[in-house]
Amino acid sequence: MSKFKFEEINKDLLPKTKGRRIDGHRFYEVDGKNYPSVTTVLNIRKKEGLTQWRKNVGEGAANWEMARAARRGKATHTLIEQYLKGETPSERSVLPIGLFKLLKPYVDQINNIHLLEAIMYSHKLTIAGQVDCVAEYNGKLSVIDFKTANKERQESWIDNYFLQCTAYAIMYEEIFKKPIEQIVILLAGEDGSVACYKKNRKDYEEDLGKAIQDFYKYYEELNKDKITTSK
Repeated sequence: MSKFKFEEINKDLLPKTKGRRIDGHRFYEVDGKNYPSVTTVLNIRKKEGLTQWRKNVGEGAANWEMARAARRGKATHTLIEQYLKGETPSERSVLPIGLFKLLKPYVDQINNIHLLEAIMYSHKLTIAGQVDCVAEYNGKLSVIDFKTANKERQESWIDNYFLQCTAYAIMYEEIFKKPIEQIVILLAGEDGSVACYKKNRKDYEEDLGKAIQDFYKYYEELNKDKITTSK
């Protein structure tokens, strides 16, 4: 049994959809429209840096590291979700357990949980995505994202995290008609670092809008030949 309280909300308002890949990018079908995922949109902002990193370390090493980071993040997310639900932890690997222990004092500040690992969308922003958690954090309704890293990250390096949570806050308000101002990032590193960032979504809405515009310009250019051919 969970020690955390879960709020009763109308989850029938959430889309019945799963992500799928189109042209190598993740999209969600919502009301007959394909919306790109938030992470897909934001990844375009760091495309050049990622390409250069791949060149520096080599494709094989890059693919291995990205897969390892994805497994680490997924396992840590699972442990947090099971803890919040009062379920028996299923993960036995040392690394995600260690990262969870770093995050636990901060996770304990969560209560009155509205959503966990839920897909949301915004017709206004024309994007969708899966939020980690919507709940009260220190008594204030927030979008909460759980992140892992190899080492401590400077705040200036994680701007995309704040934009991601801002998108989820806008989605939640559009769907449930309830505003969320606070966004929270809980970040644990393999080097033992841990941080909690609390921000106001209003500070990131303009940059989010620009990022979405940039993605659609990029995607239109990417598919220019297909559009021309189909005419």
